[in-house]
Amino acid sequence: MIVREVYCRTALSKSDLPDLDYSLNPYRGCEHGCIYCYVPNVLSIPREEWGSFVDIRRNIPTILSKELRRKKKGVIGISTVTDPYQPLEEKYRLTRLCLEQICKYDFPVDIQTKSDLVLRDIDIIKRIEDVEVGLTIPTLRDDERKILEPRAKPIEKRLDAIGRLSKEGIKTYVFVGPLYPTTEIEEVKDMVEVFKDAGANIIIFDTLHLKRGVWENLQRNLPRDMIRVYRYRLFENKSYYENISKEFERWCEYYKIKFEKAF
Repeated sequence: MIVREVYCRTALSKSDLPDLDYSLNPYRGCEHGCIYCYVPNVLSIPREEWGSFVDIRRNIPTILSKELRRKKKGVIGISTVTDPYQPLEEKYRLTRLCLEQICKYDFPVDIQTKSDLVLRDIDIIKRIEDVEVGLTIPTLRDDERKILEPRAKPIEKRLDAIGRLSKEGIKTYVFVGPLYPTTEIEEVKDMVEVFKDAGANIIIFDTLHLKRGVWENLQRNLPRDMIRVYRYRLFENKSYYENISKEFERWCEYYKIKFEKAF
């Protein structure tokens, strides 16, 4: 892993994502190295380099503080092109330092991560008046997670994080995205039950988006039996995700959990 300390000129970027006004990314690059990640396309990074480097934006808390004084209040998404709680955050604490600045100026915040390291910052998160925290959980099968998200935290730790945050009175959501195409429609009820029991307030559903290079990367990394399922459900069975989405919506309505489709 190549780790570089860099300095940035801006902290907040205008966001085009629904319900977010700004995006805040304390790091450039991500240790998790998820093989389906869309970010290499967004940042024009060669896919083979993704997961091999992280740029530490050392001065971002200072720049953020200056920007918060003059920016119009709006929802800040942390993060949109990296994970704010990837392992290096434990050492550099940039996300925590940024949250401290946001807390001073009381901007609304949406935090999304695949790590239970977010629990370290419950003390600050609870002081932000308008905040929600999402854990990305695209499958309940941790053996498959190890293949597609090789350096991200286990699913069980993410579920535990949802539970801890919820018990602290923090609004939480599960981002089921991208739902792994190996998921059977019969499994949806159990997934919704697990997320509900963990304490999630919202379930957000997303499909696997085949940006340039993603399918080729999946073919290089997935076992043959998984590739066969992925190929069928991504290219041949066009109704797969539509049917799965309807099933999620049906069981969310049954369990009285808010359901949303991403993007």
